[in-house]
Amino acid sequence: MGDPKEEETFIGPMISEAEASRLQGWVHEAVEAGATVLCGGTREGVMMQPTLLENVAPSLAIHSKEAFGPVAVLSKFTDFDEAIRMVNDSVFGLQTGIFTRDLYKAQRAWDDLEVGGVIIGDVPSWRVDHMPYGGVKDSGLGREGIRWAIEDMTEVRLMVIRTP
Repeated sequence: MGDPKEEETFIGPMISEAEASRLQGWVHEAVEAGATVLCGGTREGVMMQPTLLENVAPSLAIHSKEAFGPVAVLSKFTDFDEAIRMVNDSVFGLQTGIFTRDLYKAQRAWDDLEVGGVIIGDVPSWRVDHMPYGGVKDSGLGREGIRWAIEDMTEVRLMVIRTP
């Protein structure tokens, strides 16, 4: 953890002390409700350690809201369909990462997930500037990326001439 301008830095600060405190509070709430911290879980000022939790109840904030910080929750599922249902059972839908070698499961994830992007074989935060990045449901409106930025800076106009 450290200054994001330094090459050896793996993770930088959160946006504010209040946001770091909020996220640490969500982690503490989960632990008090029976979750297990597999790594991390503490912070110093705006620096929150990368944190991995398991056995988190779906009703808790850290499971049901967007953390906007270095916390991930491991959730168990018994089959692929249940995993799809778990992802869709959220008011959010930014991106989802699917780790599978099964092409049919990858296609089903694309068909069935209610998210803005499906990343096969990598984490959901993977992106490049020219790809359309954005979510559905409460995860946003519109897309980021070069094409969408140009559209945002373009004034679309219309002229209609109706001759008698």
